[in-house]
Amino acid sequence: MISQIIQFFSNFDPHWAVFFLSMIPLTELRASIPIGLEVYHLAIWKVWLIAVAGDFLPALFLLWVFPKLHDFLIKSKLFGKIFSKKLKQAEKAFSGDYAKYGALGLIIFVGIPLPMTGSWTGSLVAFIFGIPFKKSWPLILAGVCVAATIVTLITLFAGGTIRTIFG
Repeated sequence: MISQIIQFFSNFDPHWAVFFLSMIPLTELRASIPIGLEVYHLAIWKVWLIAVAGDFLPALFLLWVFPKLHDFLIKSKLFGKIFSKKLKQAEKAFSGDYAKYGALGLIIFVGIPLPMTGSWTGSLVAFIFGIPFKKSWPLILAGVCVAATIVTLITLFAGGTIRTIFG
């Protein structure tokens, strides 16, 4: 599925391909940075900035829309009870880590470039814990910047190592 997503963007301008790949929860910047650097050979600083912008933009939207969606779903006769139950389960699952690490925990959670971490999930976690928009967006942006830096360094190191060994 990820290869189909990447293939879809192959005819886009490389800058836009990196931007849009960064916006998708399956790829985010974990895929867009290596593609921007190794496939499109874009400048490191450009890839980093474009990937951060593309990854962070959906988080801003999600942080804004989750409270509105929450209010709508809670009032819904069809989804209200199910949604409340799932929200309580999610809060219970994440509460120990967030209570222990606080704001730094959200930055680390978003900043570690592993599956199921990142700005999309970080936005959901911020909503679940009731972290206000004004406090959550800079934390998520910081985490996205950390993740972008880690992925960039791994890509540069791995790419250089592979070229040295097989080049």
